[in-house]
Amino acid sequence: MESTQVLLRPLISEKSTGLKELGNQVAFYVHTAANKIDVQRAVEDVFNVKVTAVNIVNYRPRTRKKFGRAVGKMSGYKKAYVSLAAGEKIDFFEGV
Repeated sequence: MESTQVLLRPLISEKSTGLKELGNQVAFYVHTAANKIDVQRAVEDVFNVKVTAVNIVNYRPRTRKKFGRAVGKMSGYKKAYVSLAAGEKIDFFEGV
């Protein structure tokens, strides 16, 4: 899998912004077939930084219900929290 296919989009939320400031971590939505090694290589190739650790969270698809009846589906997705080495930063997230 190529580096451009692994990283889908950055995850910008209150939690991910706090992690960036406190622990030098960034978060991405990643392809569901990607593993930790794929994510590490993709981030290092695309942003030219050194990655120390990758944590992946997998969310399963769910059925949306209203009044006890199924009305739709929420698709599953995968998030990756990437820890960067000391002194490294991704300029893409600056100003967010």
